[in-house]
Amino acid sequence: MWRYLAGAGAGALLVAAGMMLQAMRPAGVAPLAAMPAASAATGDGQAADPAVPEATAKTREEKRFNRYDKDRNGAITRDEYLAARKKAYGKLDTNGDGTLSFDEWAVKAETKFAAADADKSGAMNATEFATTAVKRKVRAKTNCADKPAPVDEGREEET
Repeated sequence: MWRYLAGAGAGALLVAAGMMLQAMRPAGVAPLAAMPAASAATGDGQAADPAVPEATAKTREEKRFNRYDKDRNGAITRDEYLAARKKAYGKLDTNGDGTLSFDEWAVKAETKFAAADADKSGAMNATEFATTAVKRKVRAKTNCADKPAPVDEGREEET
């Protein structure tokens, strides 16, 4: 019970501190969110508005739709929708018989295990297992004025 009271008291103190900081701000100073973006100064000392990047006409959903609509007729047929799955299935069906055996289905995991089992003992120790961790992409930090940050749209298909 005392934890709830302590949390409520801390929240009240934070609200009071925010109100005090707001009251101490000099008159005529706009809040940070209302300030215009910094503009580059020109040679004569006057500020010039930088070119505002324009949004593309296509939205993310339109781009995704167009990836599926291969014949560009404005409709996605069943075959177009399943084409990515068929391609992924074809990669797994290595012998081309139209059915997946367990070995065909699990070839990626088996290959990953064999590569990680450095001593070829048939079992992984903790050090070997650590090499199987998924490598995450590190997002490059960009300056907003230079260019937009890369967008990771993810993958539509899973193999």
